[in-house]
This record gives sequence, C-alpha cells and structure tokens, in this order.
Amino acid sequence: MQALIEACQNRNFPAEVVCAITNNSEAAGLKIAEQAGVPAFIVRDKPLDADKIHEIFVQHKVDLICLAGFMRILQANFLSKWNNKVINIHPSLLPSFKGLNAQEQALKAGVKIAGCTVHYVTPEIDAGAIIAQIAVPVLPADDIQSLSERILAEEHKCYVEAVRSIAENINY
Repeated sequence: MQALIEACQNRNFPAEVVCAITNNSEAAGLKIAEQAGVPAFIVRDKPLDADKIHEIFVQHKVDLICLAGFMRILQANFLSKWNNKVINIHPSLLPSFKGLNAQEQALKAGVKIAGCTVHYVTPEIDAGAIIAQIAVPVLPADDIQSLSERILAEEHKCYVEAVRSIAENINY
C-alpha cells in the first residue's frame, strides 16, 4: 500500500488512492493511509461485510481495487459487481505456487526462479488473468525469509507498474 500511495503522489502518475478498506483494525495500512490523508475504513470481518465494502467503493467512485495484504476470499457475487476491477499481488510466478506460503512452496520445489505476479481476482484463488510479473532468482543460501524479502521489494515495483498500465487504459 505504501508503494501505491507514494506512486500516486507523483502528479504524472495516472491514478490516485481514494480510500483504504481493511478487515483488520491492527493493519499497518490504516496508519499509512492516515498519514497520507486517505480516508480509511474498517469493515466487519466474520462474516466479511462485502456489502459495506461495495458501498464504500461506490461512494468514493473507485475504478480499480488493489488488494494489499487482504487475506480474505472475495465471493463471486462481489467480484461480479467489480468484474476486472479487482487486482492482487501474489509472491510467486503464477500459475505456480498458488495460495498461502508461496515462497516456502518454491523453495521446497527446488525452483531456480521465483517472483511475483499481479493478476485480476476471480472466485478461484490466484487464477485470474496475469497482468504483470517480475522474476526473482532463488539463491543457494535462500531461506523463506531472505527469498520473501527480495520478492517483496519486487512486488512494490510490479504492483505500481501494473496499476499504471491499467489506469492509463481506463476510459472515463
């Protein structure tokens, strides 16, 4: 979220962050949004209040929803209202290593290249169309933490460039 807010503060960037929503009152994104002057909202978690999320997005005239650290599955009825307008970043080169613990999955599989993927969110987890990817070499001394840190640094770049690409093509 920090990378997206910083990118959007550049007046040449074709997007802006108009609100932030979380289901976690302890989320770091709340403080990041507050410091950037972005309206932030906490919604009920169990069950996830998708109607409230939809209402907030409509109220703020959201064109693109960027998930960042949002670890809940969005249901098909919500996604159908926001078809091809919800994107996510995943710490693997999809379609490999879907779901949780992608870096651990990559290390256990013995791959030489890992990375990150920005993709459209669909009801099937980590299965939407790929928007952007960045490869990250797996080093012989890597453990989950070191690989995760290097992938995270690339996620920030990949997400910003994916948002730029999408925003430049949104027709108002």
